[in-house]
Amino acid sequence: MHGEYKVLGGKLVVVDVETADDRLTKVSLSGDFFLEPDDALEMITGAVIGAPVTATSAALGERIADALPEGVSMIGFNPESVGVAIRRALGHATSWHDHIFDVIEPTVLSPAMHVALDEVIMREVAAGTRPPTLRFWDWDSPLVVIGSFQSVRNEVDEEAAQRHGIGVVRRISGGGAMFMEPGNCITYSLVVPTSLVDGLSFERSYEFLDQWVMGALADVGITARYVPINDIVSDQGKIGGAAQKRIVAGAVLHHVTMSYDIDADKMTEVLRIGREKISDKGITSSGKRVDPMRSQTGMTRADIIDAFLAHFRTRYETREAGYSEAEMSAARELVDEKFSTPEWTYRVP
Repeated sequence: MHGEYKVLGGKLVVVDVETADDRLTKVSLSGDFFLEPDDALEMITGAVIGAPVTATSAALGERIADALPEGVSMIGFNPESVGVAIRRALGHATSWHDHIFDVIEPTVLSPAMHVALDEVIMREVAAGTRPPTLRFWDWDSPLVVIGSFQSVRNEVDEEAAQRHGIGVVRRISGGGAMFMEPGNCITYSLVVPTSLVDGLSFERSYEFLDQWVMGALADVGITARYVPINDIVSDQGKIGGAAQKRIVAGAVLHHVTMSYDIDADKMTEVLRIGREKISDKGITSSGKRVDPMRSQTGMTRADIIDAFLAHFRTRYETREAGYSEAEMSAARELVDEKFSTPEWTYRVP
């Protein structure tokens, strides 16, 4: 059985494994990494012989780390990355190219429906009834979408929100508030099986799942980088941020919102910490806008989304998809019974 893992910012780790009686009996390790001294290669492979085939990548990494004496240099990889490659060889972990992704182009819905569809699609991917899915949001009304654990009163000036006709809905993932008016942001949701991030810490999975969008940003002329835990930034400042929600041994919801052209004055009226949120973008006076995607690319929002979709389709195997009536019905039910209720919205007052 063969497995490969490209370390984020590092080298390729390749393993070939054999098993018997649910144990690893033979492991060959190769790759373009650097390792000193040479005989440490046999120490690494010998450390995992006899390990159960159900061992996690962390457990396999611990066996390797414990077996290596002081002075061993692993450059471009580490013990846990060998564990990830072994897990992939055994079929417990998957790579991007093991999947065919459903791609759903922007569909105009209420923001609350998009929040509900995140939960619906996440359940389906976890159950295996829908493949991994990338979908872009488009919405028909203004809304503040707050993180699962945020306080409404701490985040939102509800009097100002009501004055501007802006509602509030709480999503299922953590992270910060999203100030969303039609056309002001670029938002996408990526739902994948947990096997794709097997062996990655919660923090490392953020950068891993947004590797593709760094390439897409480069396509539109933006040199971007990831700043842990969940920010995407360019030399001109923050562009956007990511949030996640996981179903253990099922699926990961990863979504990103990037600022296209936001009314900074309105945002700072509605979001109590809006002024602090935009301070890293150099916005200090009234009448300004938060527009890193528009100003840095000179492109329309629709053209940027098209470029992102083209990049993803070129990079991975995809198929065109949409929302089924069953999914829409389930989402509408969630909006009525959960996302539009005070009990959910104000669960953290």
